[in-house]
Amino acid sequence: MILRPAYLADAATLAAFGGQSFTAAFGHLYSASDLAAFIEEVYSPASVAEEIAGDDCIHQLAMDGEALAGYCKMRRPSKLAAHSDASNPIELGQLYTAPGRTGQGIGAALMDWAIDVARAGGHDAILLSVWSGNTGAQRFYERYGFAKIADIHFKVGEQLDEEFLFEMKM
Repeated sequence: MILRPAYLADAATLAAFGGQSFTAAFGHLYSASDLAAFIEEVYSPASVAEEIAGDDCIHQLAMDGEALAGYCKMRRPSKLAAHSDASNPIELGQLYTAPGRTGQGIGAALMDWAIDVARAGGHDAILLSVWSGNTGAQRFYERYGFAKIADIHFKVGEQLDEEFLFEMKM
């Protein structure tokens, strides 16, 4: 596995991967219209290309040969900063591995990268939101020192999900 930054040429592949990963993990929670609206907003090739080209997000890809095995997205400034007492937090926006690839070290490698990005950028915390029912992801983040600091909501279409805001102080 090789970690590398995302390039504009990766936008369509990354968009498809993100949409498929989100749908595989959470699609059953939403109406078809809410899921479709969310996928179009967040995982369209144009939206992903805009993030890659912009200054607010950094994407790191985990490649297994030519295949995308996972990715992580960091956002600065964090959209969740109002919930934290950190003065310069960065947000872990997405950390996905390919369905069936959980437990193979991909997420760990991407999390190590995310922590390195936070430290190198002088950030004093990493913030992330995790669905309240995703106990596996919560345990993963807790192993890295993240702790729940707030209950928040995450909008998918017209549906508001109960989310936990986790923070790791740097």
